[in-house]
Amino acid sequence: MSQKRVYLFGNGKAEGNAKMREELGGKGANLAEMNLIGVPVPPGFTITTDCCNEYYQVGQQKIMELLNDDVMAAVKHIEGLMNSKFGDKENPLLVSVRSGARASMPGMMDTILNLGLNDEVAEGMVKKTNNPHFVYDSYRRFVQMYGDVVLEMKPVNKTDIDPFEEIIEKVKAERGVKLDKDLNVDELKKLVKLFKEAIKARTGKDFPNDPIEQLWGAICAVFRSWMNERAILYRKMEGIPDEWGTAVSVMAMVFGNMGDTSATGVCFSRDAANGENLFNGEYLVNAQGEDVVAGIRTPQQITKIGSQRWAERAGISEEERAAKYPSMEEAMPEIYNELNGIQDKLEHHYHDMQDMEFTVQEGKLWFLQTRNGKRTGAAMVKIAIDLLHEGMIDEKTAILRCEPQKLDELLHPVFDKKALTQAKVIAQGLPASPGAACGQIVFHADDAQAWHADGHKVVLVRIETSPEDLAGMSAAEGILTARGGMTSHAAVVARGMGKCCVSGVGSLNVSYKDKTVEIDGVTYKEGDYISLNGSTGQVYAGEVPTKAAELSGDFKELMDLCDKYTKLQVRTNADTPHDAKLAREFGAKGIGLTRTEHMFFEDKKIIAMREMILADSVAGREKALAKLLPYQKADFKGILEAMDGLPVNIRLLDPPLHEFVPHDLAGQETMAKEMGVSVEDSNLKVTSPTVIMSPAFRKKPSCVTGFELTYVPLHDFAHCRLSLCH
Repeated sequence: MSQKRVYLFGNGKAEGNAKMREELGGKGANLAEMNLIGVPVPPGFTITTDCCNEYYQVGQQKIMELLNDDVMAAVKHIEGLMNSKFGDKENPLLVSVRSGARASMPGMMDTILNLGLNDEVAEGMVKKTNNPHFVYDSYRRFVQMYGDVVLEMKPVNKTDIDPFEEIIEKVKAERGVKLDKDLNVDELKKLVKLFKEAIKARTGKDFPNDPIEQLWGAICAVFRSWMNERAILYRKMEGIPDEWGTAVSVMAMVFGNMGDTSATGVCFSRDAANGENLFNGEYLVNAQGEDVVAGIRTPQQITKIGSQRWAERAGISEEERAAKYPSMEEAMPEIYNELNGIQDKLEHHYHDMQDMEFTVQEGKLWFLQTRNGKRTGAAMVKIAIDLLHEGMIDEKTAILRCEPQKLDELLHPVFDKKALTQAKVIAQGLPASPGAACGQIVFHADDAQAWHADGHKVVLVRIETSPEDLAGMSAAEGILTARGGMTSHAAVVARGMGKCCVSGVGSLNVSYKDKTVEIDGVTYKEGDYISLNGSTGQVYAGEVPTKAAELSGDFKELMDLCDKYTKLQVRTNADTPHDAKLAREFGAKGIGLTRTEHMFFEDKKIIAMREMILADSVAGREKALAKLLPYQKADFKGILEAMDGLPVNIRLLDPPLHEFVPHDLAGQETMAKEMGVSVEDSNLKVTSPTVIMSPAFRKKPSCVTGFELTYVPLHDFAHCRLSLCH
């Protein structure tokens, strides 16, 4: 491994840069780069990805010994720039500890905020800030995060809510408040005490008071999170090697929960759902970053136009919106202008859509992260083509920006517009990730996996999702959440997966224990069907019919670019004129295989085919073949016309003929009725091992020209083939 294990950044200087993703991970490399280009970033240091791999080789104690001198020197570096001291009672420094692999893995690994607090430090911060509510709000958040991530205090089973949230809900209920931010100082102190007692009772471990012990616990927990179940699953889904490891970035804390002049948020330089070139995002006043992504509070929009669009979807008047739900652009205009300028600077610097996290502490803006944003397939294509037109990238880069597997999303069905006019809307939420989804309701990730494995299409319904739900989200057709906004965990991960998602549906009353969701007085149970429109945020009762997606001009332009630079041509499998025409529209350069047997399964064709199979004589077979000829003639003509001179390979007949007839009694009775024969006679023919091919099948179809027909007269139908070779 490399000699240097720890890289410093802060005050416009950095030992790393954006090109060092392999060593510093995406987060660490971009924190360094932002320092170098003048973006305000809290000072800190990054421990390399090699150290993560070394952690698994030598163990926790040894890695702490190897890193100790460098980490302690790096803490001194932060103390100097922040003019405060880690663990000091009079002038304390707090830090955050964050993961960051070289490939973006949103929400898959762990973060801890406000590290360095204990009872004495908290009292010192109260004297320094004269803001006890802020201090004890930060303290209870720290104990909650550390207890979860490091001390592993989690729900015992899937029907339980988070043990810390359960305590919070009880304390809020005692005074009748709805939001965490409405708890008073005494109640926040009570939460700290109750959290620590619960940790001791559940885990048998005391909460550590020594800030240095806390720091090492957090660093090693981030290393461990590289091998947690959700991270392993995400890497398999995204093709990320295990040996890459994660870096650890430790930064001075900046606080968005210091009052009404403080805030936290997540923003995108373009729309990650549809690719629109529109700055967008969400923020919360008097909050910390986890509040936005965890979906605990539904945030407000950053831009005025975003806020107005949100209000229109929610049925809120402009007067009410401006008074109760103002955008950052309206409520904090100076901060908004600075934020808008920096996001534009970052997009032009990286030449790609950026996903950014920021905090405002008492009127000062700080950037905590930037990365190339996850996006849907539709947004991926539009952003690539738009950036090409804007001169930010060249043609080859535009092609490389489009992941082949995500192009499949553009082919997924959408709701039929006529059917939507008759569908019953039961709820309205945020259009977090576009698309159409229909399925049976399930409430737990493992149930989504199990139902999916059994062949069911499911919609995962949650109060809010967490990284532990990843496998269930992957198995579901769509995700529906009661809480969270456009930048919540559910929204960001769903867009990365190309899954339909509707978030922030406040009318949902979810009961995990009863496996029900109540919407405006109507109760829906596990197994009931619902449909989601991820483009509008609407939720419908029952199943809504879908139709094939309509492709944009951007997709055609991308395909034309691919044709320009390709060295490999692709043919399609197409068995009907419709499939052939669609394949040509997608750029296929011919048909690799037309499977004639697939032409016979439509109602009229299958009847004629069965007549031919069950015929008692050559004359009977020829009569049936005469019925089949117009169908095949029209199909072959349509296929060849669609290909317009491109190569076509046609396989006339492949499977044994008994595959065209039913083998169950009910099916044979129906077939016998259609054929006008007895069930006994049809059953004898179905079970007969061989059938002699009619000479009529050797006739060259009159609609086909320029082909050579080869007949292989094998009487065993398991091997009987007719081939038509171009």
